[in-house]
Amino acid sequence: MAVSTTQSIWRSGGGDQTRTAYCGSGVMAATFYISGASAAGTAVQATATDTATVVLPAGAVVTEIQAVCAATGGSTPTFDMGFTLYGTATATNTGLVSAAVATTGKLVLTMASATAGANMGTTMSTTQLVTITGGGTSGDAPTGGSISGTILYFVTDPYDGQQNV
Repeated sequence: MAVSTTQSIWRSGGGDQTRTAYCGSGVMAATFYISGASAAGTAVQATATDTATVVLPAGAVVTEIQAVCAATGGSTPTFDMGFTLYGTATATNTGLVSAAVATTGKLVLTMASATAGANMGTTMSTTQLVTITGGGTSGDAPTGGSISGTILYFVTDPYDGQQNV
């Protein structure tokens, strides 16, 4: 299968030739993997075998994190997920997830989740790429296991849904 990329923001007016319909932004998905030994603020990798860091574009808004937890250790192993502005060292460790319990099984975190961070559902940076970070909370890393999953996000539309002419 061919791979193609673009630097545009994907929008759809649903085939409206009159430019009347609101153009919605497409939802995208990025995989992630957090090792059980990761400290908070560590850049997450794409998969267990692909160590590339997960970097989202400027204007990205995370709306949901779907996690599969194979985590053990500690009485209540928890994890955080956040971000850094690309190329900087200062992490917003709990920007997306704050102290989610990483019990074995599946976990879905949304803006309505009690453990959603302050940046879930908001633009992380309007001007810079962001590196997704994740790891154990306050030294209570999910040792002996890992957390992997999918980050669902979209990129904000500079035209606010209105077609440019």
